[in-house]
Amino acid sequence: MKKGSSSKDHGVLYLGIDLGTSRTSVSASNGVRDTVASFVGYPKDVISQKLLKRDVLFGSEAVKHRLSLDFFRPLEAGVLKASDEGGDFESNLRAATDLISEIIRLSQPRKDELVYAVIGVPAEASIRNKEVIIDAARKSVDSVMLCSEPFAVAYGLDWLEDVLVIDIGAGTVDLCRMHGTMPEDTDQVTMDTAGDFVDGRLAERIREEHPEAQFTVQMIKEMKERHSSVSDEMEPVVVRFPVGGKPTDFDITEAMRDSCREVIPPIVEGLGKLVATFDPEFQQRLKDRVLLAGGGSMVQGLDSAIEREMQRTLGGGRVLRIEEPIYGGANGALKIAHDMPAEFWEQLK
Repeated sequence: MKKGSSSKDHGVLYLGIDLGTSRTSVSASNGVRDTVASFVGYPKDVISQKLLKRDVLFGSEAVKHRLSLDFFRPLEAGVLKASDEGGDFESNLRAATDLISEIIRLSQPRKDELVYAVIGVPAEASIRNKEVIIDAARKSVDSVMLCSEPFAVAYGLDWLEDVLVIDIGAGTVDLCRMHGTMPEDTDQVTMDTAGDFVDGRLAERIREEHPEAQFTVQMIKEMKERHSSVSDEMEPVVVRFPVGGKPTDFDITEAMRDSCREVIPPIVEGLGKLVATFDPEFQQRLKDRVLLAGGGSMVQGLDSAIEREMQRTLGGGRVLRIEEPIYGGANGALKIAHDMPAEFWEQLK
């Protein structure tokens, strides 16, 4: 354990971390903000070690060299694969621990500082999964606490009363109902119809319509991030896949739009459940204050499409897309870290 001052701010670096299936972001009290794709790789043998000259690679560098690496994406459906203690438990746990260590390194803590971190996790993350995340983080920080990702988004924007938050990541869609108090389990919903789900549906459509095309999940993910839209007037999406080694153009506009639209009905159904179990006097206000956050919120036209589906099934609603979807959760987690009393952090150490 590092030694330092126990005063509220002196000698302490506060971190807000959004630990995501696809991307991990940090906002730090020293002004640093950074993000890295949630991929980790280790050289497979002495040849790859000589080539890469590193013991571990992260993010886009790991993706780029993945054929030379033991390659891991340690989070799945918003939780650590290691949390199940099944499959490749030790390897995924190591990768998760190294990923957290890397995002903390990117925050540039000084050697003489204590590091206090708040980490956002899915709204319905299991107790076991939370314990694994805490254990992984404690190797790099002096004190750590967890919060639900959608709660962090709302807290960062000071939208704490009569608000519905939609946080769309790669692994999960997290919904949270805020009503001026800490949200309880009944205020939160987690679904797996998120970014990875869209990737899978898009890949299925392309295989059905163009069985000759050759592609990987990573290629599909990159195309979705560039071209995703639910709009009827979206720009044509023409991509290039190899066919028998020859680059060939394919129009996947309709497949892209339809795959992205599949996330809308379950989101609005989840919102409906949270609205229906709320005080009837405040239900309309709740529907009119919906925050759309997370990397998935950047799908073109998604906010308007959710509004239209709310109008059709719930009789109305207004959706506001947050300005910084990549850092919304991390910014909120940092604000929570700042607002926690010093004695609270000391108790967690």
